[in-house]
Amino acid sequence: MEWYTVGLGLLGLLMLFIVIGLPIPFALAAASLPFLWQIQGFETSVVSSELKLWGVWIDYILLAVPLFVFLGELIGKSQIGPNLYQFLHQGVRIKGSAAYGSIGASAGFGAVCGSSMVGALTIGGVALPEMLRLGYGKRLSSGVLAAGGTLSVLIPPSLILLFYGIVADQSIGDLFIAGVIPGLILVSSFVVIVLVWGALKPQDIPGQEEAEKMPTLMILSTIGPVVLIGLVITVAIYAGIATPTEAAAVAALLTVALAFGVGGLTWQGFKDALFATMRTMGYLGLLLSAGVLFGFVLTYYRVPQEFTELFLSFDLSPYTVLLIVLVFYIVLGMFLEPVSMTFITLPTIYPLMEAAGFDLIWFGVVYTITMEIAVLTPPVGLNLYVIQAISRDQVTIGDVIMGCLPFIGAMVLLILVLILAPQAALWLPEQMG
Repeated sequence: MEWYTVGLGLLGLLMLFIVIGLPIPFALAAASLPFLWQIQGFETSVVSSELKLWGVWIDYILLAVPLFVFLGELIGKSQIGPNLYQFLHQGVRIKGSAAYGSIGASAGFGAVCGSSMVGALTIGGVALPEMLRLGYGKRLSSGVLAAGGTLSVLIPPSLILLFYGIVADQSIGDLFIAGVIPGLILVSSFVVIVLVWGALKPQDIPGQEEAEKMPTLMILSTIGPVVLIGLVITVAIYAGIATPTEAAAVAALLTVALAFGVGGLTWQGFKDALFATMRTMGYLGLLLSAGVLFGFVLTYYRVPQEFTELFLSFDLSPYTVLLIVLVFYIVLGMFLEPVSMTFITLPTIYPLMEAAGFDLIWFGVVYTITMEIAVLTPPVGLNLYVIQAISRDQVTIGDVIMGCLPFIGAMVLLILVLILAPQAALWLPEQMG
């Protein structure tokens, strides 16, 4: 069977199954199976499918995923995340402190949790009602929180960077550290957006905010855990003391102790965090397993290699190739969530980017920013619906979308900065190497 027949067949079946409402993990597996039978026959393919599924569940590197998810859920269910927002909001006595506090808390939360949705839920759940109560504009409040959630995706540890590293076979530690400077640039640009917004629409930011000063002990119990967890993850991975999986395990254990000790976590909250992690991993585990089957069929028929050769035969410049890939992802991101996109498309796209001459660590950061845009673009922008749901119908989905537009602009600008100055992502990994 020709590679293009397989490629188009897989894509066609996948789209058909998604359109008829099959969940993406099952759609991926169902699209792969007819071609798997073609390769191995029915009985052998059933056995090899079982082996591939089992291989995903016992993969040592992938153990980091449930550990980082659990860590984020624990912080979300305890008072550590909400207190971080309150501290940043109340500790900064300037006009717009709740908006800046939201950005700071999202960045701080991103430094200990890799999930965009958990970030938006945790910080947004506390900050949105507070900002609306204080009289902030609905678009500004919802936009800053939906976009703030995406900082968890870029600032390490990041689940998308972790998945990218697994699929593209790149160093997770290098990818994590490559996201640090772009992450800080993005945080700074979000702050600038709020400043400009306040200048253009002063009515959206109240002049006087009622905020009591936090006691010193509460400040320590708020900042301490986040700094400690962040340091354990960062130092353990970058100093070569531990692998990302080991660092995630130690950080998760530390988070349990801190969440109970100073975060006011209850047993019910602990159980809720466990069950939420299981639900997330049930979906992600199936997605990973189905993605492995899908990737096996693609690789067997040499679809990524042949596609790369075909694409390069058009003699397009590397930046034209990059532009096509980025536009493709932004359009696809309107309909699929980032983890699914990673496992469906990345096995074919990353060889193409490597052949076009781009550094795969650099592309990992650019790819991750593109995935951030995906969670903010309708009709399937997850963060949009999370923030709208938190508002309890005080904010419309239209308000959230309009509020996100300047922040999406900042992400597009960051991609442009990385194209013009690749060292913004590559300098830190080179220094560590």
